[in-house]
Amino acid sequence: MNWIQINPQLFSSFPPDSRYLVGVSGGRDSIALLHRLFDLDYRRLTVCHLNHQLRDRSSQADSRFVEKLVATWNKKIVTHVYFEPGLADVRTLAKRNKMSIEAAAREARYSFFAGVAKRRRCHTIFLAHHADDLVETFLINLFRGAGATGLAAMREVSTRRIEDVDLTIVRPLLSVWRDEIDSYVRERRLKFREDASNKNLATLRNRIRRRIIPYLEKMLGRSIRQNIWRTAVIAAEEENWIEGHMPVSADHDDHLSVREFRGLPITLQRRGILKWLRTQNVSEIGFEVIERVRSLLDPGSRTAKTNLPQNRHVRRRAGKLFLE
Repeated sequence: MNWIQINPQLFSSFPPDSRYLVGVSGGRDSIALLHRLFDLDYRRLTVCHLNHQLRDRSSQADSRFVEKLVATWNKKIVTHVYFEPGLADVRTLAKRNKMSIEAAAREARYSFFAGVAKRRRCHTIFLAHHADDLVETFLINLFRGAGATGLAAMREVSTRRIEDVDLTIVRPLLSVWRDEIDSYVRERRLKFREDASNKNLATLRNRIRRRIIPYLEKMLGRSIRQNIWRTAVIAAEEENWIEGHMPVSADHDDHLSVREFRGLPITLQRRGILKWLRTQNVSEIGFEVIERVRSLLDPGSRTAKTNLPQNRHVRRRAGKLFLE
């Protein structure tokens, strides 16, 4: 019988007797994660499901499927598992904020998760990203010209500040490959919902998964997934260490001190600005955006304002950088 192996250190950091949120779309990966958590005696769970309204009746069917699944599990176990449904008009959100559908869906999910976390007073969520997701995200960020921080964007444990909520994100399957999840689901005959949009090559991630990686492996004559995964993990570990030694914190401030940041090496300036923008929920942050913000640290610059995505901007005033 195939088992999904999860880092044992997670058990000590996130013991089964505490309360947690878990993101469940109804797809293969999230169903496998939910089932494995039950296997490991995680019982105090709140299942969070967001309907993105991108697939009409299929999206509605996904929601019903997850709700029925929770009801079924509540008949099997003693402690009640809660179901938290959500609804988001992702297309309208993308159009209004001039974002891609993928970015808008991601922002909607995290906003939904943060809202549930606040209501339930439970700020830790399990998500079902796996090793193949890590490889794909690494390549996407690499092709977009991300630095080391971007290449380490997906981590086993991370914290994201959303509005006034500090959400701890745990990805227990980040060292588990897609074919291992397939075997786990197949052997246990777990039911799940198939998302037809995963085959749509208009999405960059799907092109990476179905075209770019197979092409590279064919041209190189060997599998590259494991090596890319290892590189991403190393990058994440190094980023965790660097962030822990940052002389200036940008975690909870609504501003940055120009004087303090100006004295840092350029690489730490970039890391600090990126972290600050992320805590302020600025999405699609690229190198050019960070450099424009960093230029405001220059005392000789006459420019005191730079534009950001989604009609936002950073302004320098009274020796501080503010997001407006």
